[in-house]
Amino acid sequence: MNLFKNILYVSEGAVAQDASIMRAVSLAENNQADLTAIDVVPGIGILRSGSISNELQTATVNERRKKLEALIEPYRKRVRIRLDVLEGRTFLEIIRAILRNDHDLLIKPAENPSFIERLFGSDDMQLLRNCPCPVWLTRTEEKSKYEHILAAVDFNPDMPDAIEQNLNQQILDLSSSLAFSDFAALHVVHVWDAPAEAMLRTWADDPQKASIAYVEGVRSSHENAYNRLRRQLIERVGRDASDYLSPEFHMRRGTAATIIPDIAKQLHADLVVMGTVARTGIAGLLIGNTAEAILEQLQCSVLAVKPPGFVSPVKLSK
Repeated sequence: MNLFKNILYVSEGAVAQDASIMRAVSLAENNQADLTAIDVVPGIGILRSGSISNELQTATVNERRKKLEALIEPYRKRVRIRLDVLEGRTFLEIIRAILRNDHDLLIKPAENPSFIERLFGSDDMQLLRNCPCPVWLTRTEEKSKYEHILAAVDFNPDMPDAIEQNLNQQILDLSSSLAFSDFAALHVVHVWDAPAEAMLRTWADDPQKASIAYVEGVRSSHENAYNRLRRQLIERVGRDASDYLSPEFHMRRGTAATIIPDIAKQLHADLVVMGTVARTGIAGLLIGNTAEAILEQLQCSVLAVKPPGFVSPVKLSK
């Protein structure tokens, strides 16, 4: 399945990135996609050190270009790689490059800031919030082949939503395709809860009976919807491929912000594929609180997918 046609790789010079660029090259080969590698140099107005000469700025750009060329040199015989060095604020210039050139996937090593139990830095989070295409952030210890991939899906069984369904389908298509290519174990998780249980116990004549009936009803509706999603995955990949892939489906009660990071750790997940929830086309409402809480706890690579119709608030400079 060719999922991407125009991949953008962004260099992150502060961390080891050999495995990350190799991942980008392999994806470009497998998808017969175009591949562009870029670096972003802070502009004169952004550098905290104050004013610098145009000569120094030019020298900095040239030095970063040489490093980028050295990074991609081992792969030039495998795939044609375009190269560019941009100047400006990192996340803004990355998104503008995506808008200009219609890239359909961004791959970037995570910044790996020196915060305890936190993988993604400020530019990474801005990209996760505002980038119009899927964002794949890789960790420093990126494996050449993943062993465990976790796909997180979400839905409201009582109010089916076309955008939500489309997003889940993207997540399953991406995760299953990557699991096939890496011969990885695929796990699909859905988290549900029964939020009205406590309130029900305060006014029902038989609180325990009412509570049990309510929770079982909620669980059953989620299970039925989850089973439909499972059948859709089998139909899309085919019965033989599904039997080979043998995805494991997990349905857990609780809050997604707690359960998903926990199950990622339990499974030793190398990659989590998940959606970022947004209101279609409304700039500013870009990433759900739950999605952001999950992302800040993960210690593995992440492939984050936007809902269909998402519009980035970042615009091309006039």
